Amino acid sequence: MAEQDLPEGTDTVIEGASDKGNEGNGASNAPTGGAATGSTGTTNAILDKVRSGSEKLSGQAADRAKDLLSQGIERSAEALANVGKLIGDTAAGIDERLGEEYGDYARRAAETIEGAANNLAAKDPEELIDDTREFIRRSPAVALAGAAIVGFALARLIKSGLSSGDDEDRESRRRS
Repeated sequence: MAEQDLPEGTDTVIEGASDKGNEGNGASNAPTGGAATGSTGTTNAILDKVRSGSEKLSGQAADRAKDLLSQGIERSAEALANVGKLIGDTAAGIDERLGEEYGDYARRAAETIEGAANNLAAKDPEELIDDTREFIRRSPAVALAGAAIVGFALARLIKSGLSSGDDEDRESRRRS
């Protein structure tokens, strides 16, 4: 091979570095010009696979989130119903201790809470999401305050859970 066939700054050819079909004409393996169309097709195929995979994963994530939301709705409705029942059960004691007027307040509160529990249990996750979006649009300040309160409560709950776990670890180490 003559030196003029080599790329600029190259004085020898490394064995196996040139295409077998292009030996001796100075062509390299690098895709340039029309040679890039084959790799573009491969790149497009890879991108299509990545897109379809990400769409599939996002669909699975959305389905999983809806399942978790359904479970959360069910548990929340049960908890509200239990609180309503508890308040209703204590209304008689409130009548005796504080008077019938306060017992009636407790009964109305119990009915309201139980009604909220029933409404929550009857909602579809999509409907609940739409209701939440609408509420946030109508009252962003209240939604932000509620989110802050929930965040604070979760932080305290997590912190107390971690603290009790640390206390249990210390207790088990002390016994050993």
